Amino acid sequence: MAESDAEKTEAPTPRRLAEARKDGNVARSTDLTAALVLLVTIIFIYFAGRQVFGGMQHYLNDYLAATHAVDNNPTRLTALSEMIYYGLFMFASTIGPILLAIFAISLVATVSQVGFLLTTKPLEPSIGRINPLKGIANLFNARSGVRLSMSLLKVLFISLLAILLISMDLEAIVHMSGLTPRQSFPLIGQLIFSFSLKIVAVLLILAIIDFAFQKWQRSRELRMTKQEVKEEMKAMEGDPMVKQRRAQVAKQLAMQRLSQAVPSADVIVTNPTHFAIALKYDSQNMRAPTVVAKGADFMAMRIRQIANLHDIPIVERKPLARALFSACDIGQEIPAEHYAAVAEILAYVYRISEGSKQPALAT
Repeated sequence: MAESDAEKTEAPTPRRLAEARKDGNVARSTDLTAALVLLVTIIFIYFAGRQVFGGMQHYLNDYLAATHAVDNNPTRLTALSEMIYYGLFMFASTIGPILLAIFAISLVATVSQVGFLLTTKPLEPSIGRINPLKGIANLFNARSGVRLSMSLLKVLFISLLAILLISMDLEAIVHMSGLTPRQSFPLIGQLIFSFSLKIVAVLLILAIIDFAFQKWQRSRELRMTKQEVKEEMKAMEGDPMVKQRRAQVAKQLAMQRLSQAVPSADVIVTNPTHFAIALKYDSQNMRAPTVVAKGADFMAMRIRQIANLHDIPIVERKPLARALFSACDIGQEIPAEHYAAVAEILAYVYRISEGSKQPALAT
């Protein structure tokens, strides 16, 4: 039986969040984008509106007069195409900057909320999306109810705020009735700009609250049960039985390498029990003694066992064993600072061996 939502008490894991993001499930407030677009549009029109509308008036006069056409004859077929191109140029020169500003702020607002995310997952066809029963159920679920309530509260709040702001400027509005149109237009523009900024500021605050709510709601929807967290961790780390089998195989391979490498060593340097380092030196092919095998604890014991089976000398040098174990990897030459100590050991080993297999390492 599936676990209920009440049992989903665990925060979503990074993997769960990443999968939801790939599916397009991200926290995003359309109200925040709309508020920022509205703010930029109002500011742009206020500071550049005179130039924009003046340019529109100039282009419209030329367009209607067909001054751009040859012989000022708009009835010719070639003049019609010229008028179309001129109309597009007029649109791009006047409205284009506003549209570019709106597009730019929309892109910035969206990216700042969700980052750079390109996914076609929400566009993929799904039978569940066209299921009428599911659609009706979505109309009456808790999420839809919350969003409807928030939308109604926003409309009510903005309406009351608008009434309050208009009442505060009512005296100035009544005073403008006695002014000429030329005198009243600048005042009307200033009042509209001030009124719009105040409304947009409130919309922006509400949009930020809505964005925070979207993030909280998304996190709540993606919550997981304890069992789901365990299963995800198991999937990420791998099945314990498989991990155990891999460890066994790795151990067997390591043992095989020891069985092949240790018999070729000239001497085993030990701690005596914690570390064991198998060294080999060939004066004709090596510049310095090389570590052919090393191990700690159980592996060190196994190295000593193999060395005893093949009559490899074992020499106890605690500081040297610790230093070589930390400083050298398998197949690596020993550092120069250990040449003298290792040369002494090799010389001792060669003396006790049957004859001198090769000269000791020169210090």
